[in-house]
Amino acid sequence: MLSNGIQRGFPQKWLSTVPEPRVHHDEQGHFLYSISENVKVYFDDFYRFLEETEKKCLVELGVLNYKLNRAPEDHQETICYYKARKVIVEQLLKNVYSFYSDSTNLGVIMTSWCFGTVVLEKIEIYRDRLIKGEATDPNLPDFPYYVFTYLDEIYKNTLLDIFGFPPQAFSVRWQYSELLKRYSKVLSEVNTSLQQILHSVKSRWNGGS
Repeated sequence: MLSNGIQRGFPQKWLSTVPEPRVHHDEQGHFLYSISENVKVYFDDFYRFLEETEKKCLVELGVLNYKLNRAPEDHQETICYYKARKVIVEQLLKNVYSFYSDSTNLGVIMTSWCFGTVVLEKIEIYRDRLIKGEATDPNLPDFPYYVFTYLDEIYKNTLLDIFGFPPQAFSVRWQYSELLKRYSKVLSEVNTSLQQILHSVKSRWNGGS
């Protein structure tokens, strides 16, 4: 369980009682083979990793808020650096909550490095939306130029610091979003085929009547 009371999306009781062909069990616990990497991932390991990441994020936010409250108002670049780092940490925390609580998609169970690259990709998308004015963030000042500049400079290293990953952790992109797009395309094609079949059957039925 996370500090705010959020429960595991796939608790032990569910894993033990619900028949799911993708979930396996051995002496170390329940596991599955992840979608992106096709490697064995234990549910307990994944949730434990998210729990530790949440703790690190909360400590980091506490430090940043402390520094922001004591930073002189004329030190705008320093303040913008803290705010940029806060944007990154808050987005990471948001994803921790989302993945931890997800009870509908076994695809969220993945290795720690894969989760890191997923968050990296999501933060890049969020950064671009902020720059284009398509999203708002409470950490952005009236003139957010320096915040955007620092976001570009520090988002990768900030994530590496919090996760405790080596730089090579981000050398491979698992393209999680691209994988989901591919699945969506397949489902869309299946749906289109079904619609065509139904239309054909309906046409024959109407013609026969």
